[in-house]
Amino acid sequence: MRGIGSMLVLAGLALAVVVGVLLGLPTYNVYRKQMAGKAAYEQAVQDRRIRVLEAQAALDSARLTAQAEVERARGTNEANRIMAQSLGGPENYLRWAYIDMLRETADQQDRQIIYIPTEAGMPILEAGQRGSRPATGGN
Repeated sequence: MRGIGSMLVLAGLALAVVVGVLLGLPTYNVYRKQMAGKAAYEQAVQDRRIRVLEAQAALDSARLTAQAEVERARGTNEANRIMAQSLGGPENYLRWAYIDMLRETADQQDRQIIYIPTEAGMPILEAGQRGSRPATGGN
C-alpha cells in the first residue's frame, strides 16, 4: 500500500506540474512578447538618439569648416593686400604673380612658351611646343 500511496502522490505532483505548465505557458508567452516589445522600443529610441547626435556632430563640423574657410580667406585677402601694397599696387602684384608662375612651371615638360608683348598687355601663346620645333643650325 505504501508503494501505491507514493505513486499516487507522484502522479498528483506530476499532474500539478502539467496543469501549472499548461496554465503558466500562455502567461509566460505574453510576458516574453511584452519584454521583446519593450526591448525593440528601447533599441529604436537609442538608434534615434544616435542619429540625432550624428546629425548634430555633422552640423557642428560643417559650421567649424565654414568658419575655418572664412578665416583662411581673410588671411589670404590680407596677405594679397600687403603684397600688392609692397609691390606698388595691384598691377605690379599681378605682374609679379605671373612671373612667379613662369618660374614655378619652368621645369615642366609640357609647358607652353608665353610671350609678353609690349602692346595692349595681352600675352600670346606659342602655337607649338619647344620640343616639337625643328632644330635650326644658327640658334
